[in-house]
Amino acid sequence: MAEIKDPENTILMELKDGTVTIELLPDVAPKHAERMKELARSGQYDNVCFHRVIDGFMAQTGDVEHGDMEDGFNIRRAGTGGSDLPDLPAEFSKLPHDRGTLGAARSQNPNSANSQFFISFKDNHFLNGQYTVYGRVIDGMEHVDAITRGEPPATPDRMISVKVAADA
Repeated sequence: MAEIKDPENTILMELKDGTVTIELLPDVAPKHAERMKELARSGQYDNVCFHRVIDGFMAQTGDVEHGDMEDGFNIRRAGTGGSDLPDLPAEFSKLPHDRGTLGAARSQNPNSANSQFFISFKDNHFLNGQYTVYGRVIDGMEHVDAITRGEPPATPDRMISVKVAADA
């Protein structure tokens, strides 16, 4: 288990195989880190599916509008929504999209990130400077690697619960 240095800026994401510990980077992307904590604390990430999981690339989740639906129609819509909070401005940095980094998913508009995010399975440096990096997996990456693949997966894995470590 990883040492948690800053519980207020650490996320505990429970997946089917175990806990993924994510260190948020509020010094790099303060608005994105704050949004993740806000949605985690309100329970909006609980039971949300991984709707886009591409082998050798990344696992995407966080559609709190559609991602907790159980029927196939709504799972197909997962990835098209966000939260009821306003979109976030881009917080691009020099941090590379390395294996285990948390990136903000968005539309073509760089200032359209909201609740969706992705975790990189490998170094994805072609994304550098184009998507906000606001966290990194510090423990449990093997559980991320085990997420069911697909766009969307036939039976998607879900974030069982997402909590701020300070509250756990």
